[in-house]
Order: sequence, then C-alpha cells, then structure tokens
Amino acid sequence: MDITQFKQSLSGQFPPEGLSVYLRALWYDGKGDWEAAHNIVQEKNDDKAAWIHAYLHRKEGDSWNAGYWYDRAGRKRPAVTLENEWEDIVSEMMAP
Repeated sequence: MDITQFKQSLSGQFPPEGLSVYLRALWYDGKGDWEAAHNIVQEKNDDKAAWIHAYLHRKEGDSWNAGYWYDRAGRKRPAVTLENEWEDIVSEMMAP
C-alpha cells in the first residue's frame, strides 16, 4: 500500500486489514476521528507513537502538550501544514 491507496481507503467504513497500530491511528485521524486516533497512540510508548501523539495535540491546538510529545519523539515541531505533517508521518510509517 502506498500513500495514495491509504488516502483512498479513507472512503471505507473500517481501516484496511493489516495496518500497524500507527497507521490505524492515522487512518482514524484522516477520517476525522481525533479521539479514536488519540486513544490508539496513547496506549503505545515509543518514538513513533510520540510523534503521532505530538501531531494530534498540535492539531487539537494544545501547543504545550504537542511540544512535550515532540520532545519525547526526538523531533522538532514542523513548520508545515497539519495536512503535510500527516502525509509525512503516514509515509514514514509505511517505510520498511
């Protein structure tokens, strides 16, 4: 699956089978279900989940909390749109 196929899958009712927990969270966010995405990533305790967690809090408008999670992920807050960051995260999570 590539990012184009991933985006197309957002028209479905459920995430595609076999997605990682990270991509599943991003899928729900892509569907507009911030809460489901957040619930998924808050169960994980690693750099990938921290990055998604940071993005979600940035999207929510909680700058302090986003900054905390970017630090936990070892990343700087990006100077790109939320859409661009979402695509960057999805692409990285798809990489082997």
